Amino acid sequence: MARSKKIYVIHRIDSGGIFGRGNRPDSVYASRGTIDELIETHKYTLECGQSWEHEPGNSKINTHPKTVKTLVNMLNKAINNAAANGYSGKRYELVEVTA
Repeated sequence: MARSKKIYVIHRIDSGGIFGRGNRPDSVYASRGTIDELIETHKYTLECGQSWEHEPGNSKINTHPKTVKTLVNMLNKAINNAAANGYSGKRYELVEVTA
């Protein structure tokens, strides 16, 4: 019997009130899939972050993480690497795991 792959849900949360834009609510976008599907979905973000890892103070980015927790960590580092001031106003969170 083949083992079913786990399905994960990751939220990207865009802060609404950064940089003096007022008190807007946060925007939340969901991604759902297996670890391989999520890596493929967020491949561009990981590659952009990796392209900026040579700058002083930026983090190394693994574009092929093995676990979903590592994927979320790499996504957060990648979006902050690509931000001009080091903080993008966005964050990723693991929300749900189903069998």
